[in-house]
Amino acid sequence: MKTLRDIGEDALIARLLTPFPPSTLCVGPGDDCAVVDDGHGPWRLLKTDAIVEGIHFLREAPPEKVGWKACARVISDFAAMGGSAREIMITLACPPDLEIHWVEGLYQGIARCLAAHEATLAGGETTSVPDGGPIMISVAGTGQVDRRHCVLRSGGQPGDVIAVTGTLGGSIHGKHLDFQPRCAEGALLAQAGASAMMDLSDGIAKDLPRLAQASHCQFEWIPEALPVTPGCTPDQALGDGEDYELLFAISPARWHALVLKWPEELAPIHAVGRLLEGPFCESAIQGGWEHFRT
Repeated sequence: MKTLRDIGEDALIARLLTPFPPSTLCVGPGDDCAVVDDGHGPWRLLKTDAIVEGIHFLREAPPEKVGWKACARVISDFAAMGGSAREIMITLACPPDLEIHWVEGLYQGIARCLAAHEATLAGGETTSVPDGGPIMISVAGTGQVDRRHCVLRSGGQPGDVIAVTGTLGGSIHGKHLDFQPRCAEGALLAQAGASAMMDLSDGIAKDLPRLAQASHCQFEWIPEALPVTPGCTPDQALGDGEDYELLFAISPARWHALVLKWPEELAPIHAVGRLLEGPFCESAIQGGWEHFRT
């Protein structure tokens, strides 16, 4: 009998979605966020995410940074659609022997992240796990995006430049607790006409094929063009994961115009490849994180 390790996260999600009818949402399962049209004003974004002790953080990590990360991951997904955060709800599951000061520190980090991104704590839930069990923080959020500038993973076109913000690699050294969601960059890329976009949570080696597949394209990438975080190796840039930079596709003409006017105060942008015509096929890129397999 097959296990989750045998098929991995992507195949599992595809199986789980099979019984559900086609969605009436603007965007349903499969992108960074779900998108709802309320009939007026900006589109509404929906997102949920979870971090688990031993997978996404260690108990000895500063709890304020764990709280920041838990919320910033969701806000990064809003940024990947060209949007921003509105309301956040927190579910905390933890063992009874967890020190109170750790939980207080966790929520201090959550408060700092929400304040930095003008989001509101709307509620949540606390529950227990058995003694010795892992801490789990689940974050559900709503956001919004201008309906004219919502960017999906699936809009890439053959010939588009593939590019990233910032630098890649280094999560294993602590970067995963200190990242900044690229909200300003995402909004600007959406306005500039990016055709496809997603955030880099599992490493570009895993997420670039996902974007290409969603856009029904093949791709080529330029290994020497990867912007590597100082002190990291190219392999770490490919596969460490938890960069939370933006991976995007954009037409060559718009790319050249974007480079000329890109604000210096934002994270730099780097071209790393291009989309190609033809149905997606498995890539030779190796690395990245996949739940149940890594």
